[in-house]
Amino acid sequence: MEANPTEPNAYVHPGIISAINGNSLTVTLEGNLHCDSCKARGVCGLADAPAKAVEISEAEGPYRMHEPVTVIMRKELGHKAVFWAYLFPFLLMVGTLWAASSMLEEWAAGLLSLAVLVPYFAAIRLRKEYFRKTFRITLQRS
Repeated sequence: MEANPTEPNAYVHPGIISAINGNSLTVTLEGNLHCDSCKARGVCGLADAPAKAVEISEAEGPYRMHEPVTVIMRKELGHKAVFWAYLFPFLLMVGTLWAASSMLEEWAAGLLSLAVLVPYFAAIRLRKEYFRKTFRITLQRS
């Protein structure tokens, strides 16, 4: 995603509305030539795929199928997403491995450090609505 001059603290990406389900929209993001020069390319995930779909709940305004739109996400939300999806689970796993290795055999400590991720991601899944509200993506007509 590129930083738009009108949105200096946001990533913007063009897309097309591919599905409408009540108040929820699915926007297909097309491959972007600007992804090659973006600093967030490694964590974004949009640069490697030709097209990605993003679900936007509580979209304001009437939209039509196949309407071109611009998807906008604040930059600080990207950092939060990386923290909750990658950094915190890694720290949780390493911390569990370190603590369990002093009490258990090596293989058991390794299994426990992997098993601790199951309740973590289950808790993330249960808090899906919170994360939908926190990681709010907005639309703009193109």
